[in-house]
Amino acid sequence: MTFLSTLETVIQQRLSDQSDASYTNTLVKSGIDRVLRKIGEESAEVIIAAKNNDKEEILNESADLLYHMMVMLAAQGLSLSEVAAVLESRHTKKGA
Repeated sequence: MTFLSTLETVIQQRLSDQSDASYTNTLVKSGIDRVLRKIGEESAEVIIAAKNNDKEEILNESADLLYHMMVMLAAQGLSLSEVAAVLESRHTKKGA
């Protein structure tokens, strides 16, 4: 199991547990608009880090963006494996 699979499982558990102590659960409970705003914020931070050519910040902000994208997917009942399937399908079509 890759770490992203492990993280996806943790996100699902946090959403199932409904604990107010969980940032993930609190974020999703505050509504999809809040989750999407976080994705927007993190996207902008990735762009700024890349523009500044700050490799450490690019990695940190990319991790934040990926986490928030995974939370959004989970909140929508979707998974990384479904996203991977779309990417694989696109790759297969281009390779044909």
